[in-house]
Amino acid sequence: MTAVISRSAVRAAPAPPGRDVFIDVLRLFGMALVVLQHWSMPVLSFADGRISTGNALSAGGAWVVTWISQVMPLVFFAGGAANAISWRGSVRRGGTVPAWLAVRLRRLVWPVLPLAAVWLPLPHLLQALGIPEQPVVTASRLAGQLLWFLAVYLVAVAVTPSMLRLNMVYGWRVPVVLTAGAVAVDVARFTTGLEVVGFLNIALVWLAVHQLGFLYADGRLGRPWVMALTGYGLAAALVAFGPYPGSMIGMPGAAVSNMAPPTIALLAVAFGQIGLALALRRWIVALAEWPGVARVIAWAAPRMMTVYLWHMSALTVVTGVVVVGLGISTPEPGTSAWLSGWPHWLLMLALAMSPLLRCFARFETPPQASPYAGGMARIVVALGLAGAGLLVLTAIGFVPGTAPVLGAGMLVAGLALTWSAPRLQPAARPSTKSS
Repeated sequence: MTAVISRSAVRAAPAPPGRDVFIDVLRLFGMALVVLQHWSMPVLSFADGRISTGNALSAGGAWVVTWISQVMPLVFFAGGAANAISWRGSVRRGGTVPAWLAVRLRRLVWPVLPLAAVWLPLPHLLQALGIPEQPVVTASRLAGQLLWFLAVYLVAVAVTPSMLRLNMVYGWRVPVVLTAGAVAVDVARFTTGLEVVGFLNIALVWLAVHQLGFLYADGRLGRPWVMALTGYGLAAALVAFGPYPGSMIGMPGAAVSNMAPPTIALLAVAFGQIGLALALRRWIVALAEWPGVARVIAWAAPRMMTVYLWHMSALTVVTGVVVVGLGISTPEPGTSAWLSGWPHWLLMLALAMSPLLRCFARFETPPQASPYAGGMARIVVALGLAGAGLLVLTAIGFVPGTAPVLGAGMLVAGLALTWSAPRLQPAARPSTKSS
């Protein structure tokens, strides 16, 4: 999609079928920064059969980094734009809502199956080899926690056709209403002390960000610098005068998290991040068109989900060898030892990630299947099963027990419901004409 960027607005024409380089870059940048953050922030030590974990970003004022490094808002924003483009392309080709949802569900769930196939038996094997239980359980939980994103994103995908219709009629008013709902939830959460109320914002906050992606796809996001300054300004005010911590990720021992569940402080940062990205769009697109950068994007795009799903497994491998096996603790964050050792730590993680990428990237794209021919009720059941399976694995991980097996089984069942048997063509009738 070609857009003309003025000083005051982003004037993007309605997205044609195909890809938007800017959106592709945002998704790749987002996933890359997630991996870099997850690999950089653990503070690890091992003693008496237990692994201790901390967060390097909790030291001093390092939490400021999270206002940029917490990029899940950009990922949801880019996902909203991509879903709008995909759904509208499907409509132009005569596609139906159930068929489109079936394709999207397959693409989200299929790469998770090899992760489950490896991690369901792996904790049992590690314990049988004599690895202490506590680090095995910790690693098993972390391997599943990443799936929260897919669970929430699956909800955003499921409501995309409906939310796009609302977007066509009401435009900006839709994310405004969602934001107002998020504000009401936070007020109720912090005035009543009922933390469970805050979990309503998992839907309200992320759908509001996803909806902004629709507005981008329609060319209806203007004044990006105003968006950036307003978003970051509101976030600063909420942190300074409200009950919100400065970090946009959860910190050990913190009474409140801006991320789990998401708060309006995180939503304000999301607004600021999106505005900043849009303000820099022209330069981002120009950089992406450089031949070397374009080759990197072309290589990384079909491997993005694999890197996301398996990068914590790479961290488990390196931690198991260096911290548990050799007894080497990570240095104190911010010290010269930490700064000098950080590149070597990242190199070890990248080396551990390489064989995982080669082995599992083939599962990035699901097998070819006949067009979905079932009804809406069946695809709703499929979405429900897949979402429930992802939530189970997010909450429990792959800790030995029946729950992870049940969660994986729900994923398989939901995926199976998206396939339809090939339609048989009627046999040609023999000719009755005489020669």
